[in-house]
Order: sequence, then C-alpha cells, then structure tokens
Amino acid sequence: MSRRYFGTDGIRGRANRLPMTAEVAMRVGMAVGMSFKRGSHRHRVVLGKDTRLSGYMIENAMVAGFCAAGMDVFLLGPIPTPGVAMLVRSLRADIGVMISASHNPYYDNGIKLFGPDGYKLSDEIETRIEQLLDRDVDIALADADGLGRAKRIDGVHDRYIEFAKRTLPRSMSLSGLRIVVDCANGAGYKVAPAALWELGAEVITINNEPNGLNINEDCGSTHPLGLSRKVHEVRADIGIALDGDADRVVIVDETGTVIDGDQIMALIAESWHRSGRLAGGGLVATIMSNLGLERYVGDLGLSLHRTKVGDRYVVEHMRAHGFNVGGEQSGHVVLSDFSTTGDGLVSALQVLACIKRAERPASEVCSKFEPVPQVLKNVRFSGGAPLESKLVKSAIADANARLGGKGRLVIRPSGTEPLIRVMAEADDKTLVEQVVDDIVGAISDARDAA
Repeated sequence: MSRRYFGTDGIRGRANRLPMTAEVAMRVGMAVGMSFKRGSHRHRVVLGKDTRLSGYMIENAMVAGFCAAGMDVFLLGPIPTPGVAMLVRSLRADIGVMISASHNPYYDNGIKLFGPDGYKLSDEIETRIEQLLDRDVDIALADADGLGRAKRIDGVHDRYIEFAKRTLPRSMSLSGLRIVVDCANGAGYKVAPAALWELGAEVITINNEPNGLNINEDCGSTHPLGLSRKVHEVRADIGIALDGDADRVVIVDETGTVIDGDQIMALIAESWHRSGRLAGGGLVATIMSNLGLERYVGDLGLSLHRTKVGDRYVVEHMRAHGFNVGGEQSGHVVLSDFSTTGDGLVSALQVLACIKRAERPASEVCSKFEPVPQVLKNVRFSGGAPLESKLVKSAIADANARLGGKGRLVIRPSGTEPLIRVMAEADDKTLVEQVVDDIVGAISDARDAA
C-alpha cells in the first residue's frame, strides 16, 4: 500500500503544514503509544529534538498524544538522534522519538521513531501505525486515572558524552590535535565540542549558536565550505561537520579537502579489517555510494553490499547478515558495535583514532581511494509523475545504452523532499555529465508539461 505519512526516514514535511501539524503529531503520539503498550508496567517514552523553532510545537503535541495513550514521557531537549537511540535502551523505554528533519532547512521538521531495542521501526510497523492514524484512535485511549505524566530529564548530555568517549580505547587521547567542529547550529552543539575537549583535543567550535531558524543554514555537513575556510584560518589538523541532528558527519582534512561518508567507511572498514574487528567480510552501503568505494574494498578482499537509500535499510541489512560497518555517502555511518543508528560524533572519533595511530596528517590517512566521476543533480517537482513520461523513459534508456555497462545510473524520487535525484557515474566524466543533463532536461520538460 502507498504510505501517506512515512517516508524513508520517519515522517517529514514543512512545519505547520500537513503532515507536520500539531494535530497529526498528537495523533502520532496516540497511535504509537497504543502500538507499543505491552504488559501492566508504567510505559515510558524518551523524546528528543533538534533546535528548530517548530520543535516546541511538535514536542508539546506529541506529549499530549502519548500522555493520552497512558505513556509517561521523558523530555530530553535538544540532543543528537543517536543519543535518543542510546537512551531508549539505557532508560528501558518502550519507544524513542526524535523530532528533527535532519539536514533539511529550519522550516521543515520530522518525527523519527525508535523501538525499545534502539532501532528505527520497520516498514511493517510504520504501516500499522499509519493504519491507526487514519482511524478513530480516541476510542482506545487511557482512562482518566491511567493518563501519562511528562517530565524533563537532567544529565542526558553527560550520559551521551560518556557513551561516545567510551567508543575509544581507554588509553586513547586526542591531545595534540587542533580540531574545528561545525555543529550546524543543531542538536550536537553542546555535546560534540565537550566530548572532543574532554578527550584532550584543542577545540574550535563554529555554528554552535542555534536560534531556531539557523539550523543547517550554510553550515554543517551539507555546506562544509565554511568549515574548510576555518580549518585553513586556524591551521587546524582536521575539521568535523555534523548535520542538524548529528547523525551524519563529513570530515575536512588539513588542506581543506572534504572527506565524505564513502571515504570514512573505507577508512574505518580497512582499519577494523586489519585489526580483526570487521564483521561480515565487508561493509554495507547504498546505491548512491561511489563505484570507487566498491573497487577499493574489493582490492582488500572485502565485499560491498548495496541497499536502497536510507540508513534504516543499511542497518536492516547489517543486522540480517552480520556486518558491523555500513552507511551512506552523505555521512550516515553506522558502527553497530557501538550504536543502532548513524552517529556523527562516534564516527568522527573513529577517524581521529586512525589519525592518532598512524601519526600522519588527515589528508594522508582519510583519502583511501580516487572516486569515480559521479554527478548528482536534483529536479524539484510539485505533483504528477514525471518519471512515467515516455520522454523520460526514452532518455533513461538512451543513457543506459551510452554507459554501455561501464557505469551506473540511479534515478529515484527523494524520500524526504519533493525532488527527483539523478545520479550517474563512470570513468568518463564528460559522458557522465552529458547523461545526467539529458535526463534532468527530460524530467524538467515532463514536469513543466504536466
């Protein structure tokens, strides 16, 4: 069945417009609360958020829904998404909620849900919740004496910082490293600089003054140019850029070069492979990861398994087949020895550990392979189905013929924004650019004609 509310990463949309309204958020709280009530114990929810202005509205609406369903709510305030996943297990909660639209602008927001095991919900469970949302949920709500309570929880930042620090060996110190960390004016603005400083690094922090409207604005993992400039300015050894909810990271080396999620996965997988820690004989990535990554891990005698886009699908494959390293080119890196979801800070710490062990600059340690020329362009659309157009189908068929089996072509609608993403890669950069431009032009023409 088609899904009305859930996309590739929970529910997401423009704040105060369907589906991201206070009414829908309250009904999500009711439906999720009823779905996860088991037994007679006091059921509890941990609820975190990033720094968006609309977070206050969504948070309070969800609290009302959960309390109406008879669940106690522990309010965490601004905290990284992986912090919510960790605290679901640590506090023995029945459900975890992160209110965030990740890397999207401030005017969007979203709801991410975690089960009691700290993992994002499966498509099947989300579908059941969708079915509840479209029914009269009021009839199954708690009696007046069974309503839930809500309270703020102190010390959650300290818990997450200690968790992140413990992912490094006890003897590991970051002393001697000058690090610039770009917090994207988001959920990691307190914990990331604190954890790095406590581990011994000299820390220069940028974009750590959220005002509700500046999250991800020309900063963070999707806009690393400012970080590159700052690394040059202060002569830092490395830069770390998080996104709005701190579940993804990109690295900037001492020369200002951006190191994406593919390079980070290659670095960690190789390091763990050499130390005997890597599980599954390879790693898991999505269809968007560069062909250069696949070739590199193959040369190491490892395999690369691809999933559809979304870190949730990466994690599902990792769990099903025994892998402990996976992620996305965008910087979602999942290290299942430590976490149940992408964790920007923990991934960055693993990169820093590799640099400390090698005693070489980040530029030498982090660039593991030469990427195959890859071009990705987005086409915005507001309705219709441009991919069903005969013109678009013909352009795609022509592109595949021109690539001739020596490259890859991926065309897909975004699961989080009204975009169609067109990606191609091959060793011939000029051909790749021509192929993508031709398809983008066909999609634009089909969209405009609709």
